[in-house]
Amino acid sequence: MNLANSSAVVTGGASGLGLATVRRLTKAGVFVVIADLPTSAGTEVAAGFDGQAAFVPADVTDPEALSAAFDKAEEHGPLRTLVHCAGRGATVRVVERDGNPGSLEVYENIVRINLVGTFNALRLAAARMVANEPVDGERGVCVLTASVAAWEGQIGQIPYASAKAGVVGMTLVAARDLARKLVRVNTIAPGVFDTPIMSRHPQEVKDRLAASTPHPARLGRPDEFAALALHILENPMLNGETIRLDGAIRMQAR
Repeated sequence: MNLANSSAVVTGGASGLGLATVRRLTKAGVFVVIADLPTSAGTEVAAGFDGQAAFVPADVTDPEALSAAFDKAEEHGPLRTLVHCAGRGATVRVVERDGNPGSLEVYENIVRINLVGTFNALRLAAARMVANEPVDGERGVCVLTASVAAWEGQIGQIPYASAKAGVVGMTLVAARDLARKLVRVNTIAPGVFDTPIMSRHPQEVKDRLAASTPHPARLGRPDEFAALALHILENPMLNGETIRLDGAIRMQAR
């Protein structure tokens, strides 16, 4: 897709995979709206892009807040790109160690953020994109984020794995749904990446995860995610695909 004179929204764009994607997009000349939580560093991050980015505080499950992010993007050009990185995890077991059933409240919350929030971002972005004039046969591209946990969720990841499997499941359906409207949908499923979420783990845990990646035997770099996102945007034959970006890792049960 030709990105010239267009705008983008990157959810979760204040840090990690999202921030790396913002860097790539602004370097390509795209105006980017960072949609992230009000508690994020979004304002400071956006200020570092010399007018090529803006921050709009938004919870991805909030239609009005997210719509404001798309409104802001369209002030600077037609919205042709969504890269949806926002999400979070939590530990829940089916039956906890104390014998009690796993928390339904936590399960629902994680699924709402990661799966319902993905659909909310996708539907709102696509509705803007289908109104665009086609450029080189395309109106827009949506890049979603799943995880290798969609296939190999570890013990305690049941809400996160459920949600990410749902993102994988919606990808082809959404791509087929939007095909006649000239909007593509693809998903990236990262393995173990060096993001702020990973920084909460002790170094020995990070080292173990890095060593379990066959090649390269290290944590993924956020810019490697961003590079793939940009390639997806620019390659018109990529549609309806979920691409694992994981160094051939297959997660163990624990």
